[in-house]
Amino acid sequence: MKKDVIRCSWPTDDLYIHYHDTEWGVPVHDDRLLFEYLILEGAQAGLSWYTVLKKRESYRAAFDNFDTHKIARYGDKKVAELMANPGIIRNRLKVHATIQNAKAFMAVQKEFGSFDAYLWRFVNNKPVHRPSNSNNEPVGRTDVSDALSKDLLKRGFKFVGSTICYAYMQAIGMVNDHVTTCFRYKQLK
Repeated sequence: MKKDVIRCSWPTDDLYIHYHDTEWGVPVHDDRLLFEYLILEGAQAGLSWYTVLKKRESYRAAFDNFDTHKIARYGDKKVAELMANPGIIRNRLKVHATIQNAKAFMAVQKEFGSFDAYLWRFVNNKPVHRPSNSNNEPVGRTDVSDALSKDLLKRGFKFVGSTICYAYMQAIGMVNDHVTTCFRYKQLK
């Protein structure tokens, strides 16, 4: 792990530094991973990303490695099992949203051929690079995240408000929000 390089100010420990240096802002085109991030960003609602990141492996185990076909078939017994699992955020609305989102995700895949093809069209199939420095105010939403949120909601997705969508866009590299002095900004540009 690179500790003596200039990076964004928010990674403050080894878990965050590893995530920042290897994942955050890297363009993702794999549908399974796109679904994973979508669910984890929704799980974050009202919490910190750090809380979700610490539980990520438990989420993968609890939700069948984010296999949408399996998740879409979850019934009451599986929901009860998930609600008893201390390794995930035990919020009934978020658990049910994951099941609903798996169904909506597969419908989008059927319509567009992949979720990737659907999603990346919101940024003309290339990352948006937002030059910024540490003095700039953080962005919580944009016109694009508003449009994405509105369209996802129309398609039956849950926990996909504009702020969640913007964080999702940052995580999966649709937006490069590394500060310009961060070593990752230029690497990803």
